Amino acid sequence: MGTKPVQTKTKEQASSSATHVDLLIVGAGISGIGSAYHLQQQCPDKSYLILEMKDTFGGTWDTHKYPGVRSDSDLYTFGYRFKPWVGAPIASGEEILKYMGDVIEENGIEEHIRYGHRITRCSWSSKENLWTVVATRLADGATCNFTCNFLWMCQGYYDHENPYLPDWPGMDKYQGLLVHAQMWDPKTDYANKRVLVIGSGATAATVIPAIAEKAAHVTMLQRSPTYFFCSENKNELADRLREIGIDEPTIHRVVRAQVMYDQNAMTKRCQTEPDVVFEELKALVRLYAGEDFEFEPHFTPKYRVWQQRLAFCPEGDVFKAAAAGQLSVVTDTLETFTETGVRTESGEEIEADIIVAATGFRLSVMGNIPFEVDGKAVDWHDSVNYRGMMFTGVPNLVWVFGYFRASWTLRVDMLGDFVCNLLNHMDAIDAKRVEVALRESDQDMEILPWIAKDNFNPNYLMRDINRLPQRGAKPEWQHNQDYWSERDEIPATDLDGAEFVYDGKHHVDTEGAKAARG
Repeated sequence: MGTKPVQTKTKEQASSSATHVDLLIVGAGISGIGSAYHLQQQCPDKSYLILEMKDTFGGTWDTHKYPGVRSDSDLYTFGYRFKPWVGAPIASGEEILKYMGDVIEENGIEEHIRYGHRITRCSWSSKENLWTVVATRLADGATCNFTCNFLWMCQGYYDHENPYLPDWPGMDKYQGLLVHAQMWDPKTDYANKRVLVIGSGATAATVIPAIAEKAAHVTMLQRSPTYFFCSENKNELADRLREIGIDEPTIHRVVRAQVMYDQNAMTKRCQTEPDVVFEELKALVRLYAGEDFEFEPHFTPKYRVWQQRLAFCPEGDVFKAAAAGQLSVVTDTLETFTETGVRTESGEEIEADIIVAATGFRLSVMGNIPFEVDGKAVDWHDSVNYRGMMFTGVPNLVWVFGYFRASWTLRVDMLGDFVCNLLNHMDAIDAKRVEVALRESDQDMEILPWIAKDNFNPNYLMRDINRLPQRGAKPEWQHNQDYWSERDEIPATDLDGAEFVYDGKHHVDTEGAKAARG
């Protein structure tokens, strides 16, 4: 599909000359692989490479190796729209990697991936209308130079090598094993061990029931509770359609629509009747933990439902572990580590052989890669984002930043269409450079942080929000985290709107360009 694969150079060749392609995709995770598929399908004449720091594909699903690692979005929407998902809605990390591997193999994407390349600099030249990307090839230390017309940033939003670990007092005293969940070694033996998990979000909800199966006992220490959504790990509509012989592509399309409809209704209800929704969530918990399950004080959050990510709990496994006595919950603040565990501010001593810190991500903006535009360093916080994907002052670049309340991959597919439409439009009008700029009507617009705190406020986002690009008060100048409005708005984007600047000037639409866009 498309151009012939770009050949790998020797160390000497890599250091002395640049490899040129039309597009560079950064990252071979769920975003990068999906974007490559759309590029091949919709812009088959474009040459491209995927630069990936790891030695394999998968991104998140390769990074996280803790017990029980699984999706917390259903695979009918987390899976790509072009590749039917045929398993249970909540899938293991291993199953997701197999699904991605099938996409790579079926579409000839492997030959375009350059594994083990750590990007060290990205520089844009307006004189040449070209990105120069410098990377270190980890296998031999060679400096590899690439040039491209367009950068498609699909590296995600968190640091895969440096998770967030608070600097708790007394950590050096602890004699057991302390590990962040993101850095878990699968060889770790936790059978018949006392395990303390610090944190209560999606990672804790995943790792706790898996560890509880073998551990002597698990304790969860949380500063504040999290909302959980308990459900069977199946989709009745999908199962029924299979039972009556409907083909898998149709099942995927219909069930995907059903899940998105239900998610949209849930999101709206969390805003309009959060107390009612919480009562319904508690009723779902009781189906698995029993009618007499106590929610106070450990399972009554202080924030509104969906202001932070709702932790999915298939088969109520976390609450089954609690009801069975395999899990204890402590809601308190960690005061200090001790030789045998931790002590909380209330004075409770928790002894543990293994302590797992499920304390979240460390935000990474553009992979923490230094960027330059015409010799000037880019400070992303100085830019204003256009629909969370393009940024003022930075040409020929799109960042795939997915959804928090819906599956990340929904935006991968959506932006795949957008980028390909944009590239084809640029070809139609013979433009080499595109950037977004505030319009005359935007000059008095209020400029705000990336996202409103009362919209979505997990700690990892709030800690580093000043590193992210800013947003404007108008809908098009922000990532509104609303798939259900964007699914109509982004495909309808007027690529000749006043916010788009081509080759340094606004473009007046022509009949030829309109025809090229269909």
